[in-house]
This record gives sequence, structure tokens and C-alpha cells, in this order.
Amino acid sequence: MASGSLKKKKPKRSSFQPHSSMASRSSPFNYSRGSLIVSSLLVFCILLILYISSNNLKKSTFGIPSTQIYSIEVLNEFPHDPKAFTQGLLYGGNDTLFESTGQYGEISVFKLLASCINALDAVHDAFTTVLFCKGMGVSSVRKVALQTGKVEILQKMDGSYFGEGLTLFDERLFQVVWLERTGFIYDRYNLKKFEKFTHQMRDGWGLATDGKVLFGSDGSSTLYQLDPRTLKVIGKETVKYKGHEVYNLNELEYINGEVWANVWQTDCIARIAHKDGTVLGWILLHNLRENLIKAGNTHIDVLNGIAWDSDNNRLFVTGKLWPKLYEIKLHPVRGPVHGAIEKICLRNQFHFGEP
Repeated sequence: MASGSLKKKKPKRSSFQPHSSMASRSSPFNYSRGSLIVSSLLVFCILLILYISSNNLKKSTFGIPSTQIYSIEVLNEFPHDPKAFTQGLLYGGNDTLFESTGQYGEISVFKLLASCINALDAVHDAFTTVLFCKGMGVSSVRKVALQTGKVEILQKMDGSYFGEGLTLFDERLFQVVWLERTGFIYDRYNLKKFEKFTHQMRDGWGLATDGKVLFGSDGSSTLYQLDPRTLKVIGKETVKYKGHEVYNLNELEYINGEVWANVWQTDCIARIAHKDGTVLGWILLHNLRENLIKAGNTHIDVLNGIAWDSDNNRLFVTGKLWPKLYEIKLHPVRGPVHGAIEKICLRNQFHFGEP
């Protein structure tokens, strides 16, 4: 309570008049008391703001401060089909996963030739080029047991389609395919195909959902929002990090208000604010692929595949032709990162097929 707010009793009249010097002495005293109270209030407000800010910082996906760069800790390792060229991944509940794989079967010579030429022009990974050009196997959508890696249900695709991103919306699985503006819808329980659809993205790479809209990627820096009923584009944002466009957005996952994206040909996952395309942070996972190669898995391809168990706050990742799937935990990187993020996580745009 301020000093001036106290009611004082009316003094009795007196012929005695205080000396002017006595009256002046009370003014600095009252001023000092007021200054002390104001200062105390300011300190209290500052402490309150700092407390609220610190709590807000702790409200990240994993209950850790929201810093820009994250390393990972492996909590569990699970078997993964080493022949699965993983293009889409999501958690299906009850320790099961849904996975979309991409391989070509018998396809037209012209389409195969076009794919090979583009791959040879832009990809220096010899194995990837061989895979694209040999036409080995066929794409699939599968239900997988998390603990064993066993494929419980397998839906093979027509050999002319290269399976890509996959997501679950309203009890149905939506899948896009590479080099096409088409996709397929499956029953989540038996993986039977419901229908084929067309979309307006330039290509089909990744899919995710927040339960209201579908998020899509086409290998560019654009993050699309699609109406899940019409598959028409209802919004799109250019994904940027410090003014740089983030190209080659690949497999997607929606996690607690953010869209997380594998960036093709890197060991990075971008955490994206889907409302404006800003990269909120980077997750660095280079140790996973490096350790697999050191263990003799020299045939593996890039990191690709993010799955989120929202009920138990579990995060899973894997890669193309990886023999393992990992449950990981994030840790903020406190010190400097070895190498600039721009060099580690950003790549020039890669053009597959027609732009």
C-alpha cells in the first residue's frame, strides 16, 4: 500500500506553526519510501516475467528447453526390414507402424530412362543410382510390428508406381507417389485400396496430418496444406531457415503443433512452423547412419522416416534400407555445432522428372 493511501486523523488547531525547515524534512522521507515501494514492485514484476518465460521455454515437445539445435539419444533399437526403401512412416497404435516403400517393378523404358538420367545428373551416390535404374522389386504399403520388425500386412502396388509419403486421416491411409500427381487411399485395417486421387502438388514426396488438413511436400521448399476430402491445395508456405530456402523436403510428421521434415540427402530433420514456414530448429542424426556403416551396413541409403507415438511421447526414426529403427530422445546442443547448419542441413534443389 502506498504511503499516501493511509487516512490520517484531522489534527487539532494550534497556534503553533511548524518551522518551514521541519516541513521540508518530511518530503524526502516520503519520497524515499515511495521510491522503495516502486522499486520493489519493479523487481517483483521482472522476477514474475522471468519465471513465466522459463516455464514457457520448458514447454517444448519433450519437456526440454526450446533451443534451435538438437542432438539425439537412442533409447531403443528395433529390427527393420533391410530391403524396405522407406518413403513414408507413421505410428499406428498398439506397437505397430505403417510404412510406405518405394521401388519400381516393370515400368516403361521411357519413364525408367528419364528417372535414370535425372538421378545420374544430380546424385553422386552410386548405389542410389543403381537402385533407381535396375527396376528392382515393387513399392508397397505395409503394417509392421514395432518390436520384431515383422511385416503383418503387405499391400503391393502396381509396378509402374513408386510409393512415397503416407499418413493416416479418418481411419484411412493416404499415400502419394513419385513423379506423379496422383495417390491412393487404403483401409487402415486390411490395407485394401479404396480409391485413386489426384493432387495439385508438383510431385509426391511426403504427407502428414494434424487431423484437420493434410500437409504435403514435393521435394521443393514448399510445405502444402491440402483439403483431405478434395485433395486441393488450400494453403502453402515456403520453408526457410535464416533467409535460406530449405529444399528437398521429404518425409513429414506432425508433432505437437509442428511439422517435422526429413531433408533429403542430409542427416537432418527440420522442425517447421507450418503457419509461416519458419524453421524452428534442427535435429542432427548423423551418428545413426555413421554407426550403421561402421557396423558393416555399407549398402544403406539416406535417413528417411519419422513416426510419433502421441499417447506415450515416443519418437521413432529410420532410413532407406536400414536394418534398424530407433526410438530416440532429443537433447538441446549447448555448445557450438561442428560445422555450419547451412552446410550440414541445406542442399541445392533437386529436380526429379518434370518441374
